Amino acid sequence: MKNILAALSLFFIVQTCGAQTLEKMQWFNEPAGWEVKNKSLIMQVTPKSDYWRISHYGFTVDDAPFYYTTYGGEFEAKVKLTGAYKARFDQMGLMLRTDHKNYIKTGVEFVDGKFNVSTVVTHEKSDWSVTTLDKVPPFIWIKIVRRLDAVEIFYSLDDKTYIMTRNSPLQDNTPVMVGLMAASPDGEGFEAKFENFSVKHLADQRRTEWLKNHQ
Repeated sequence: MKNILAALSLFFIVQTCGAQTLEKMQWFNEPAGWEVKNKSLIMQVTPKSDYWRISHYGFTVDDAPFYYTTYGGEFEAKVKLTGAYKARFDQMGLMLRTDHKNYIKTGVEFVDGKFNVSTVVTHEKSDWSVTTLDKVPPFIWIKIVRRLDAVEIFYSLDDKTYIMTRNSPLQDNTPVMVGLMAASPDGEGFEAKFENFSVKHLADQRRTEWLKNHQ
């Protein structure tokens, strides 16, 4: 049992210390203009693009840029967002995606001059929740924590104090695409900058509990 615990500890140390490399990620709906520079992704967001399924508006779209990698298990992902938002519904942030019917996108959405922390959760149909900020900050941090069958969503203005905005279900024990998404449903696109993107594996809660009870 000690050998098993030691091996698991080493695994999680390696996973935790390993930074996600932007150059090794891949595109879903690659935009016309983008570059990876100084550990940041800068994209020219595709005009008239979005992710949404059915509810309220009655249409389905799945055509916005998404730069992703694939992770299993439980993990924490975060990124710093800076956008030159122009039009209503211009948005950027993190996305978790199992398939076209199951995904979560969360980050900044610019609506009628207001700066919103926005989340869309899609399981067959999409919903939408927003937290409106009093002022438009120069940038914002978004963090997601996947634990068991749920995802916790947070935002921060300084990468120190994080405020939780939502807890949403997501099927556990299933690998998911995780990465950087931006969309401009009503507009002609904008420049979106993603900095310091990281994904950190977390110890599986069920496995940890099992080990405690079987030592």
